[in-house]
Amino acid sequence: MLKYDLVVIGGGPAGLAAALKAKELGVDKILILERSTTLGGILRQCIHTGFGLHHFGEELSGPEYAYRFIKDVEKTDIEIKVDTMVTDILTGNTVIATNNVDGLMEIQATAIILAMGCRERPRGALEIPGSRASGIMTAGTAQKYVNIEGYMPGKKIVILGSGDIGLIMARRMTLEGAKVEMVCELMPYSGGLTRNIVQCLDDLNIPLKLSCTVIQTHGIERLEGVTIANVDENRKPIPGTEQYIECDTLMLSVGLIPENELTRNAGIMIDPITGGAIVDENRQTSRPGIFACGNVLQVHDLVDYVTQESYTAGEGAAKYIQTKAKNRRPKYIPVCPEGGARYVVPQNISSDADSDVKLYFRVRDVYKNGRITVTNGDTVLYSKKKPKLTPGEMEYVTVKVEDIKKLDKKLPIIVKVEG
Repeated sequence: MLKYDLVVIGGGPAGLAAALKAKELGVDKILILERSTTLGGILRQCIHTGFGLHHFGEELSGPEYAYRFIKDVEKTDIEIKVDTMVTDILTGNTVIATNNVDGLMEIQATAIILAMGCRERPRGALEIPGSRASGIMTAGTAQKYVNIEGYMPGKKIVILGSGDIGLIMARRMTLEGAKVEMVCELMPYSGGLTRNIVQCLDDLNIPLKLSCTVIQTHGIERLEGVTIANVDENRKPIPGTEQYIECDTLMLSVGLIPENELTRNAGIMIDPITGGAIVDENRQTSRPGIFACGNVLQVHDLVDYVTQESYTAGEGAAKYIQTKAKNRRPKYIPVCPEGGARYVVPQNISSDADSDVKLYFRVRDVYKNGRITVTNGDTVLYSKKKPKLTPGEMEYVTVKVEDIKKLDKKLPIIVKVEG
């Protein structure tokens, strides 16, 4: 059996940042397990700029952002196993993994950090009628074809879903000479960042049709077109609004799903809204010694926030390993969303937290001049109005450590958004 102080599952931006922070804080034996053949995760195919503005104070492409962390990891004695699949996490924090070199491995860890990222929601989850014609793919798959493999997926494109990947691919395909007919969005608002709507659609005169969806695909061997329709407040197609759009490619940007099969199999409690683990301010899950960070915990809009959260998880794991925190169970104060707040991460704060805690959340709808309040009983910890709140942009508020010490431990912390 192999033995390590810390095993990090995932070698993308979250796993790399978490491992580096733990190493910086004195954790000795660290192992990163990555199922791909290289480190860097999804950033390797994100050749557009816009990364690093918060963390590095400069604009980088995805590969440039990833390379900075890969380079820093390579300067340490952190061990890396790529092309390695983790199949299970057993009791006692034992990781089962396999690859072509080592075969089946049993790895004993004092602490584990889950950083497996997320995947795109596929066509099958949408139940769009039509044949299995070629030319229907997720936006991330199209991004890999164009940016890594050098293939053009098509020439006349319709994009379903206005998530950030879909918006970015609308621009990318246009710059490569394709015609993006439109971006259709089921909801009455876009799911992407405002800057991506402006730079990827508005600047290129690409139409964004809200409250609209694809109800039929056409074509046998290759996609020939799609039928779109407007939807009502229940997201059902409105008869009489159907429109046929000729295209050879349909790209799907309809949401991301945290890769939490390992998490569930390990018996870790899952938040039904985020699809990620329920964690405390150190990003420790309901299983002692197992931490989670990045898109496997909650889908982020900025990789800079992934890095911040991963540093928190790495620091939490280091404390667990070095202070024998496994011998105690902290008393938690639950953190709950209310009103327009859809979810909050972390979902618990230790009553003896020793530093400020950032509460990350998303809203359910678009709010103009929305008020954010954080309360504990009758005590108001935070209250502020923001000109605009949208579901596509993650928000956060900071609860000061001095306020945490004064909390009524019998009452939850409520994060509320009102229009």
